Amino acid sequence: MAQFLDSVPFSGIIRIRDMMYSVDRPFRLDQGDVSFDAPESVKEALRKGIAENRTHYVQTTGIPPLLDLLVKKMRTVNGTPIGGADEVMVTNGGIHGQYIACLALLEPGDEVLVPDPCWPPTVSNILAAQAVPVPVPVYESLGWRPDMDELARLITPKTKAILINTPSNPTGGVMTREDVDQLAALVMERNLWVFSDEAYEDFVFDGHEHFSIASWPGLYERTIPLYTLSKTYAMTGLRLGYLAIKDKKINERARKIVSLTTSNVSSLIQYGAVGAFQGPRQVVDDFKIELGARRDLFYEKLPKASKGILSGVPPVGAFYAFVKIDPAWKSPLPNAPESLSWAMTEFLIKKARIGCVPGVDFGSRGEGHIRLCFARDRKELDGALESMEAHL
Repeated sequence: MAQFLDSVPFSGIIRIRDMMYSVDRPFRLDQGDVSFDAPESVKEALRKGIAENRTHYVQTTGIPPLLDLLVKKMRTVNGTPIGGADEVMVTNGGIHGQYIACLALLEPGDEVLVPDPCWPPTVSNILAAQAVPVPVPVYESLGWRPDMDELARLITPKTKAILINTPSNPTGGVMTREDVDQLAALVMERNLWVFSDEAYEDFVFDGHEHFSIASWPGLYERTIPLYTLSKTYAMTGLRLGYLAIKDKKINERARKIVSLTTSNVSSLIQYGAVGAFQGPRQVVDDFKIELGARRDLFYEKLPKASKGILSGVPPVGAFYAFVKIDPAWKSPLPNAPESLSWAMTEFLIKKARIGCVPGVDFGSRGEGHIRLCFARDRKELDGALESMEAHL
């Protein structure tokens, strides 16, 4: 088992973070982190937790006040027919939730269909469960959505589950109601499971909507919905996510993994999460409005700043610019990587001080692209674009 982990890759994002720490006055467009501060309701709940000495062991799967709020949220916001708090568990961020879900459901050799491109730890978590990730192309011409007929053709007798991430990291693609209808029918027909990564559920623009597949009739029984407070409430460093599992056997396995990997998620952070859900919802709506404005600002200035070398259509979800690199561009740096994505990434970091992530790190179909985060404050975005224009 230990040797098997040698085949599980680190995300290139880790390498990028290390590179960025050596950059003076960097523009941190590489990280999927908003520049907003956590809401005051979260801070106050954390302060109250400290004052009340909430620093001891708590229930393994989550404190009751938080679990009750999570059940209410998934029922009312996501439309998921959660039976009760015993089906929900708190995790140490979204990545921990994915790890738990994969180990609880998958057997060695099981195939899982995953979007290409997709968030790198998704593939690593599937591999860590000794299962096999099978890439499903998503197409820019379709708004970074899959061709559902092609997806169906990729299902084999070994397919155990389909992983969806909508809105998507890195592309910002959002599955339509028709997409989810087709997927739900396919899952029921082929007796499959769904991992539904909904980390960016609150950031959908231009009249588009987010749909939770677990709300479809009969789908919650075969879906593991995965959520995080990191993006919605600007709590990336506090590390709190959650998932729900109806199947009793899979749920019991997941509980064991939570116990073995955390004993319990930080008590204080859980009380902070209670504050998030009990606080005014307006703060999330304000975040979304500002992110939409930053997206528009970034894409308006990108053509001039990149001198036409970088191009793309503003995404309808999440907060990333997944932009295409002109294939004719050549890096002026000595010993530049053969990968166009990595060549551009290293150039922007070393010369323009702009953090970004090579598209190929998200899958083979990401080659020729880079991902930049437009959730940074406007001053940082403007600075990055000015530096880009000065160096490209």
